[in-house]
Amino acid sequence: MSERRALQRRIRVWLVVFIVCLVLSGLTAFPLVHELRWAEELLRSSASPVPEHFPALMEWITRVRTGLDEADAKYPFVLYGTDWLAFAHLVIAVAFYGPYRDPVRNIWVVEFGMIACVGIIPLALICGPIRDIPLWWSVIDMSFGVFGVIPLLVVHRKIKRLEAMERTPQPVPAPAV
Repeated sequence: MSERRALQRRIRVWLVVFIVCLVLSGLTAFPLVHELRWAEELLRSSASPVPEHFPALMEWITRVRTGLDEADAKYPFVLYGTDWLAFAHLVIAVAFYGPYRDPVRNIWVVEFGMIACVGIIPLALICGPIRDIPLWWSVIDMSFGVFGVIPLLVVHRKIKRLEAMERTPQPVPAPAV
């Protein structure tokens, strides 16, 4: 396998991991009400150390679950916003098929993703306090941007290497005599 093909394969593997994470992230935004009920039950179970060792986390999960239950019962249209959040994740994941197919030509999609990951940090720092989100939860939200940008930085670096390889003329093998 040529070095160029091996590099393309590594780029595609990283992109597939990123796409899968985006899709999973999106799909989990649809059933939030049920997920929070399940999470609270799990965290309250006798085997869980959370209520004893992390009471603020338990209080937050209960508050969020209560809010979602009330919104679902009285104002289900509010949860339509999380459906759009899920849809956005899925659409963005589809966009990454471009760099999967032709990384050099579609590097802009990777750069867009990197900008989006960086944008998570000011969003969480500005909107978190406005929406009464605990700082420690905003840090968790910001970690998605930090951990999301890592594979994109790796992919970006590899695409730049691939681009340099494509600009360098490949030696033509000598005809067999």
